[in-house]
Amino acid sequence: MRNSEIQSYRDLDAWRVSMDLSVLVYRAVKGLPDTERFELSAQMRRAGVSVPSNVAEGQACGEDGRYIHHLRIALGSLGELSTQTEIARRLAMLPTAVLADLEQTIARTGQVVHGLLRSRRRKRRLQVIGTALITTLAVLWMGAPLLG
Repeated sequence: MRNSEIQSYRDLDAWRVSMDLSVLVYRAVKGLPDTERFELSAQMRRAGVSVPSNVAEGQACGEDGRYIHHLRIALGSLGELSTQTEIARRLAMLPTAVLADLEQTIARTGQVVHGLLRSRRRKRRLQVIGTALITTLAVLWMGAPLLG
C-alpha cells in the first residue's frame, strides 16, 4: 500500500501480517501442556500481541523517531517469540506442523516489519537532511547582506 493511502495502522501490511501471527500464536499455545499455561504459553502470547501493538503505536505516534522506536520493539518481540518457539521445539511441546507454521509466519512477519522499518528510516533521514538544508539556506540568505 502506498504511503498516501495509509490512513491508520490498519492499512499497514506489517500490522495485518503481525495480527495474523498473534492469532496463530493464541491457537498454537492451546496445544502446550497444562503445566506451561502460566509460563511459556503466557510469554508467547505476550510477545505475539506485542508485535502488532507496537506497529500500531508507532504509526499512531506520527513521523518522528518514536515510530522507528516502536518498530524496533516489535522486532524485539519477534525475536522473543522465535526463541520461545525454539524452546517449544526442543522440548517437543508442540506438533512439528504447528511449529513449522509458527516459524514461517514469524519469518514472514519479520520481513514485512523490517521493510517498514527500512522505509521509515529512509524517510526520517530525508526529513533530517531536508531540515538541515533549509536551515543552512536560511542562514546563508540571512547572512548574505552581511557579507557584502
